[in-house]
Amino acid sequence: MAESMAAVAARMKADSPALASLGVEKRNEALRLTQRSLRDHASQVFAANAQDLADARRRGLSPAVQGRLRFDEHKLEDVCAGIESLLGLPDPLGQVLLRRELDEGLVLTRVSCALGVVGVIFEARPDALVQISALCIKSGNAAILKGGSETARTNRALFQLIYAACIEAGLPKGCLHQAREHSEIDELLGCDGLVDLLVPRGSNAFVRHIMDSTRIPVMGHADGICHVYVDRSADLEKALPICVDAKCQYTAACNAVETLLVHEGVAEEFLPRLAEAYGRAGVSIRGDERTRDLISCEEATAEDWDSEYLSLTISVRVVGSVDEAIAHINRHGSHHTDAIVAEDDAVAERFMGLVDSADVYQNVSTRFADGFRYGFGAELGISTGKLHARGPVGLEGLVTYKYRLRGSGQVVSDYAEGRRGFRFRDLS
Repeated sequence: MAESMAAVAARMKADSPALASLGVEKRNEALRLTQRSLRDHASQVFAANAQDLADARRRGLSPAVQGRLRFDEHKLEDVCAGIESLLGLPDPLGQVLLRRELDEGLVLTRVSCALGVVGVIFEARPDALVQISALCIKSGNAAILKGGSETARTNRALFQLIYAACIEAGLPKGCLHQAREHSEIDELLGCDGLVDLLVPRGSNAFVRHIMDSTRIPVMGHADGICHVYVDRSADLEKALPICVDAKCQYTAACNAVETLLVHEGVAEEFLPRLAEAYGRAGVSIRGDERTRDLISCEEATAEDWDSEYLSLTISVRVVGSVDEAIAHINRHGSHHTDAIVAEDDAVAERFMGLVDSADVYQNVSTRFADGFRYGFGAELGISTGKLHARGPVGLEGLVTYKYRLRGSGQVVSDYAEGRRGFRFRDLS
């Protein structure tokens, strides 16, 4: 009989302190062995992925979805580069964040530590399994992983290689677990007290279901409705490639732009050039009335401003000011990633200060919102909330802290009754 998810989580919870207490050398060794094993057994993983892709084609899944499912040489090199980057990062555990003398011989420290057991339910993207596993290994967290069924064979092949590398490196058996059945998701949601954090990645409806169905803390984002605003001060030679890259470089990504806002002062010159560039790339434009006065495109409806297309479709609106752009983004965006193209730094600073998003940019593509591109090695996901991590979540989002107080027999009654007094002093 298969082990229940509660039993798996309880076993991992029991092993998690031992995992967190391992030195960074052991955790890095697990990453090195993982990197080596992925390269040594690449053909095995590619064969499994070919079967998953063949199933996807038979089922008629969209090209955008099939692109997410693919795990090829390029994806392999990407995940190995991510592991290499993680190896170069300092140990996130045991970092002293505060050291304060409360009184003579009474010293308080705040020290970073692992969360414990993390459950990650992610979309059908095999490279995500490698990234998530690597981040959890480096940060000393046990991880329960449930990937999309569309890449079940690829995920199984990858997990087996990663788990074997961890055991060879001396990590406890409860360091990783792969959930394979959809029914295990509901079981996982009931493991409060055993699982310390859940990270769902997927559709808005799916993430909302997870948030509404568990008492475990949840971190993540639902939609990726990202914007680029082209200001009247924009250098249009910069703006054009930024807008093309943000939409076309990888349309299925959550940080791809879905709505373009253009200042009326540059719309007449910029929009025809943009329409031509988008036309070459196969992008379909849906525009407001002022946009349609300048270029030939479909009519944008009210629903378009709230749509995450994840395809070669973009909505375009002409606005009269940076404040109108900010208001639109804060109303219709998903607080993910939004960019301004502007040479006026005061305007850009206003935009970046008032747009309420996890990532705000000036003169760059929204596609930079990524843990690897931020130098985090990889990312667990992107959080649009404000607790406990925000934006691309790397190692810092997988640690918390504890307070350690060392003394020599002090008791509170001496302070409460005035026999002793605090003399707070921060120590270097």
